[in-house]
Amino acid sequence: MVEKVGFIGLGIMGKPMALNLAKAGFPLTVYNRTPGKTQELEAAGAQVAASPAEVAAASDIIITIVGDSPDVKEVIIGPEGVIQGCRPGQVVIDMSTIPPQTVREVAAALAAKNVDMLDAPVSGGEGGAIAGTLSIMVGGKAPVFERCLPVFQAMGKNIVHVGDIGAGQGAKLCNQVICALTLLATCEGLILAAKAGLDPEKVLEAIGGGAAQSWTLSNQAPKIINGDFSPGFMVKHQRKDLRAVLETAAQLGVSLPGTGLVYQLYNTLADEQYQEMGNQTLVWALERLAGVEARRIK
Repeated sequence: MVEKVGFIGLGIMGKPMALNLAKAGFPLTVYNRTPGKTQELEAAGAQVAASPAEVAAASDIIITIVGDSPDVKEVIIGPEGVIQGCRPGQVVIDMSTIPPQTVREVAAALAAKNVDMLDAPVSGGEGGAIAGTLSIMVGGKAPVFERCLPVFQAMGKNIVHVGDIGAGQGAKLCNQVICALTLLATCEGLILAAKAGLDPEKVLEAIGGGAAQSWTLSNQAPKIINGDFSPGFMVKHQRKDLRAVLETAAQLGVSLPGTGLVYQLYNTLADEQYQEMGNQTLVWALERLAGVEARRIK
């Protein structure tokens, strides 16, 4: 039996993920707070719902991917949320990036309705969402994970069941620490090259095949050099994720000084004009300190 899938949240990541589910043949019902974003999905054959509760009523598996903890709570356990339209035996998969404690709170509310939950945040950016090659880290019951695996396989390639509910978010926070610090290192390397009068493109070519190579160096560094600060992942989401990392670390009594530094640098980009720019805009904070731009030499 093909599972009927509901999808809530059609942003930079959600829309291509939902399109890949439609291409894979899953009967799809979608909802987005801004109705205009549903048009492409409707053209691909999806039904458009008027509320998250309506999505739940039409689906077996309901996926949410929204901005932050308040958004997750609103669309899942709010007055018009998924919980209002769900029935026993369904599964809710939240693919947002939020603190593990929020996931456990929402999962407990769903469990009271005999509805299972998985937390399954993703990594790979907009490009991975479009290509269907995302890394997906999943927390929850193993049998529920196995049931939902075909759905995950339509959206990603590296799919790992990490542990119990909340474990997926824990793994994602670790991912965000490493990604943020790798981006900082990339920005600092480009700044140093520019300050030394070197061509950043040539430096990138020289070091890209050695020990410095990374996804960030291959994907983010060329954008910085070319002055492309369009979002694959927005500054506001990067700041939110790092805040969640530091809050979780404080609860665990763990010191993460590097993460704290990156978070403070992002706080210099807290003005509204930066919030929907790409997270590679981090380089601007360092450029101001260095008095140089890490751009292509024309």
